[in-house]
This record gives sequence, C-alpha cells and structure tokens, in this order.
Amino acid sequence: MRPTYSLNIALILLLGSPVIVQAALEADDEKANRIGSADTPPVLEEHENTNAPPKLGPRRTSLPTLPAFGGFLSVQVNVDEFGNNIIGDAANEPSLAVDPTAPNRIVIGWRQFDTINNNFRQAGNAYSHDGGRNWNNNQVLQPGVFRSDPVLDFDNQGNFYYNSLRGDFSCWVFRSTDGGVNWSQPVSAFGGDKQWMAIDRTGGIGNDNIYQAWSIAAGCCGLNLFNRSTDSAASFEEPVPYPLPPLWGTLAIGLAGEVYVVGVQAMPFNVNNFLFVRSSNAQNAGQIPMFDMTTNVDMGGSINFQDAPNPAGLGGQVWVTVDTSDGPNRGNIYMLCSVDTAGPDPADVIFVKSTDGGTTWSAPVRVNDDELFNNAYQWFGTMSIAPNGRLDVIWNDTRNSGQANLSQLYYSTSSDGGVNWSQNIPLSPEFDSWIGWPQQNKIGDYYDMISDDVGAHLAWAATFNGEQDVYYLRIGDYDCNANGVADTDDIFNGDSSDCNENGIPDECEIAAGTLIDDNGNGIPDNCEVPGDLDGDGHVSTVDLLILLGSWGPCADCNVPGDCPADLNGDCTVDTVDLLLLFSNWG
Repeated sequence: MRPTYSLNIALILLLGSPVIVQAALEADDEKANRIGSADTPPVLEEHENTNAPPKLGPRRTSLPTLPAFGGFLSVQVNVDEFGNNIIGDAANEPSLAVDPTAPNRIVIGWRQFDTINNNFRQAGNAYSHDGGRNWNNNQVLQPGVFRSDPVLDFDNQGNFYYNSLRGDFSCWVFRSTDGGVNWSQPVSAFGGDKQWMAIDRTGGIGNDNIYQAWSIAAGCCGLNLFNRSTDSAASFEEPVPYPLPPLWGTLAIGLAGEVYVVGVQAMPFNVNNFLFVRSSNAQNAGQIPMFDMTTNVDMGGSINFQDAPNPAGLGGQVWVTVDTSDGPNRGNIYMLCSVDTAGPDPADVIFVKSTDGGTTWSAPVRVNDDELFNNAYQWFGTMSIAPNGRLDVIWNDTRNSGQANLSQLYYSTSSDGGVNWSQNIPLSPEFDSWIGWPQQNKIGDYYDMISDDVGAHLAWAATFNGEQDVYYLRIGDYDCNANGVADTDDIFNGDSSDCNENGIPDECEIAAGTLIDDNGNGIPDNCEVPGDLDGDGHVSTVDLLILLGSWGPCADCNVPGDCPADLNGDCTVDTVDLLLLFSNWG
C-alpha cells in the first residue's frame, strides 16, 4: 500500500496550478486522516441549504464537441433544444437505462449544475429514441429543487425509474412510462447518501421489485440502510438493517431473485475490506428482508476516494453483476473496482469472481494491461455484463499522459468469465478532470454502462468543451432489435428493412415510436407503396396474387393489418384496388 500519498502530491506539485495543488493537498490530507482512524465514512454529498437555484441571465451556447477516437464517437447529452452545448454549466455523475421492449429508447440522468459558481444541482435528464444517436434534453425534474446522485433502472415492461437524492439526504423515485419523455411525481423512498437501486427482472416471485441501499454516512434511518418497493415505485417499505453494512457499492439480482449488495466496510470504516452481502428472501413480498450471508472479499488493496484525479469524490464505486446466460459461467457473480493495490501504482482496475454463490472468491485480477509501477491511475472502473455472458469494463486512464488530471477512456472485455481480458483499447481523446469543477472538486463519483450481445451503452462525463459534460458512447455496433446480430448485418442481409436508409432497422423505429405503422403490417406508413403487399419495396406479380387471393369483403377492416389488400379503405377488395395496384407496378 502506498505511504500517505506522497507520490500523488509530488506529481501534482510538479504539474498543477496553485489552486488545484491546494485542493488536491487538502483531499489527500483528508483521506490520510480518515484511513485507519475514523469509525464512520466521510459524507461525499454536502447538505445544501439553498431553497432555489441561482437566477441566471440569458443562456450562452456553443457547438458541442463530438469527441472521436479510434472509430469510437461520443455524443453530448446535456445539450439545449437545438443540440448546442450550454456554456458555463456542469453535468456529471450520469446513470442510464435502456428499454428492453424497444432498445432504441434510452434515458440518461445526471447532476445538472446550471452554473459552476455554486454547488446547487438538479435532476438532469434526457432521452433518445434512436439508439443514442440524438438526444432530447428535458427540463430538469422538479426545477428549483436540489437533487443529486441520480440512479436509473428499468423493468421488464420498459418503464424507467429515476432515483434522486434530495439535499436533506432523502431519496425520491420518479417513473416514466413513455421512454423518458414524461415523468411522474416523485415517491418518497427513504434512503440516504450514495444510494443505489436495482430492479428484479428474473420473472420470479420478486419480478419488478425495486431494491435500494445507501450509505451509513448520511440518511434517513440510522443503521437501517436497505429497503424495497413491491408495487413498481408506488410506495417504498420501511428500511431494514444489515448485519455489516457495505458502502459505496452497487446491487445485483441473482438467478433465483436473490439480492446482492457490495461495497467496502462502513462500520468501522475500513477501505481495505470489501463486502458481499446477500438476501435470499427479499424477493418475497410477504417477508421482511433478511441478510443470510456476509462475505469478506479480498480485492488486493483499498478503494480509491478523494484521490488526485477526482479530489473530492470516489475513484470509482464497487460493481457487482451476475452471469444470467445459458453458457458455462451461468450463475457466476463478479465484482470490480478501481483499487489502490500494493506498490506505487495509485489505482488499478481489479476484478474478482465467485462460482459458488458468493461463499468464496477468486484471487484479484488486474484488468488494465499497462506496465506495472508506472504511477498511472485507472479510475472510475465500471463493469456490465451482456445476456450472453460477455463482460465489458471501462475506466479513465492516465497511462499515456503521466499526469493525474489527464485521462483517456479505456475498454477491455472478457468472454470466458474473466479468466482472460482483451487488449486494452482507448475510446476517447485525452481530457482534463480538473477543469469545470462546480464549487465541488470532482467530476461526480461514477459512470454507468449496460451491455447487450453485440455491444454496450455507456454514459460518462468528460471536459472536451472546457467544462464538465455528459456523453453517450456506443461501444460496438448497434442491436436495436436485441436479436444478437448487428443492425448493419440485419439490413445488409435483408433480414431487416431500412426504408429511410438511416441505418436503423424499420422494426426498431416502429417499436420506439419514431416511425408510424398504423396498419400493423411492419412497414412504416411513410415508406409504404400502395399495392406493395409483401413489403419488398415494389409492386409485382406476388402482390397481384395476394390481392386476388383476398378478393371480396374484408372480415373486419377496423382491425389493423386484417385486410391489407383493401388499398382504398372501403372494406372490400375489388376492381378499384386492382387499378391502384397496377398504377404502382414496378
């Protein structure tokens, strides 16, 4: 383990400005004072007493930066109604959700600071209905209300949920049933600082249950740090305690609906001891959730927080996920975190796994493949898993700059349960994590990622405009119909039509509501050719035979798709329809 962060401080003294040096020194002093001495963890969110955001003048804008690197393109999410960057604001700590019924519908939430002159933030949110290519930035949820720590998730029906921390350290959950365009009034969810949320999508007795856990540092209910909703966020139950509460981590759902919570030990505060906690009965709405397993997990060091790249925040939270595939690793549980390991390296991305339900864990594995002991930070390590069992990991990396404030986004993947990891790939240009601080010396505490069988959706924050902004990045090709085949291949092979030639299969745009199919025949209305009854884009003998085979009155012309050969809509297939068909022949 590094002694008292002298390497960090030396590096900052050589490279940083006086203001940044002072901020980083204070952060390192704070971290050194807490490790090994404090009984309780620090509060990473300060209480905000202001009841309304600052009054702002006319908004200034600029063209957004589209950071591209190595074939990967990030799209700015926190833009105005014209797609422009808003000058002088800050947006960080993003979370995202993807509609499983229409994967082209994506929602991202973030901490929105309208000005960096104070720390007042609100619940930023935006939606995309074209797979993340373009974003519609909504007005913040409840304008004028201080909100932080956004956590988003989705249920099997495609409803989105937005969990938000108020300035009094209470949590509230919003719900959207239309792809993030509109949101319900918030529901009180108890909660506290650094909450996380997970939704059961197993199809079992706990299906659609919403689970929440938060930090002991600040919150509603003392040592009661876990609760749930069993009615789709219409209400949340009274919180219950853990035997040993985790801190700064996430939640996952097991194959049989078990609830897993991970983090570092909160009581007494111990950044070296990672915890895995399980509840086997939280899925049962008729029982009070109990935790029947607590396991200490060795991740080879301590969690990073209040360190040089992100002086007032985490170096990344603890992630947990479960392999739900039908492959050989089904049921494996995985944990990942940016960890300060033995030696001079200040932060590595460390991975461990359990093949026995969390009872025992593997030895720590280093995911980043840079040289050992090069003093590089691999921070904000983030993990997700695809339905086919592929693991995806991203992080911020300083290996190429040699400076704690200059990072690139990096990626690695594993298809064998974390035994082997791919060569690390940079996904972005370099950015400076020390600029654009909104009276709070951090760029949030986490990123968020969701994987599918073809690639991954990532919400992340960077400073390419000279200020903190939230970006969406698609890693790999798109798979908007969730068939495990890249959209480009579906279109090229003729398995999906793309009548408007925008690279998105028509069925995905119909499902997302961006193209209309009133007659339910699978062809967008604006792309239909009268008489093209087989949907191949032209009228031919095949269409003539279909029309003749439907000759006569329609069974029920009010049912979409019941009588497609009725081209003039008079509920009868007759000579008029035949003439319309011939008028479009070819």
